[in-house]
Amino acid sequence: MREFIYYSTKGRTSGNFNDLMQAGRLDIVCHMIINTFYLSHDIRKNVKLDLILNGPPDPPKHIEFVYDENLPISKKDVAGLLKRILYKYKKGIKSQPFPGCFIEKKSFMKVIEELKGRNIYLLDKKGEDIDKIEIKENPIFIIGDEDGIPKKDKKVLLKNNVIPINIGPEVYFASHVAVILNNYLDKKGL
Repeated sequence: MREFIYYSTKGRTSGNFNDLMQAGRLDIVCHMIINTFYLSHDIRKNVKLDLILNGPPDPPKHIEFVYDENLPISKKDVAGLLKRILYKYKKGIKSQPFPGCFIEKKSFMKVIEELKGRNIYLLDKKGEDIDKIEIKENPIFIIGDEDGIPKKDKKVLLKNNVIPINIGPEVYFASHVAVILNNYLDKKGL
């Protein structure tokens, strides 16, 4: 199982929005969901996606997507699903509003802390070239939005054996990173 963690600095934390761009660039979050899970005429079953939203009005929110045969992800209505998940948040608990979809109030660092001991890689333009390191089984990749991971959190990650990597000489859209990494892992059989 491969896992992606997408950190959104401004992603809205309630379902009360109409414009995805104005809702802290939830349009990018939607692209991240689509590009993490979708293949041509199929959906990936070996992927988990964690979204960390830190925008108003009630940050942070952790939304988790895992494959479920009834996972209600439709490329046509990813935004509607995201909106409904945020509306169905229940204070104080991790709830499952739809098959394969979970939401709770949890910080980025708490999510990372719970993954301690796993093979975690941080996408960073100054990181080691992915072709020069060994990606281990069941990898977890942390991908930041255009603002990146907060510096204080990044320092903690690096102190805790999170490996900074890059996937090429350019800085790519976060949602493209998911496609590039999925392709890379497919070729490696991971």
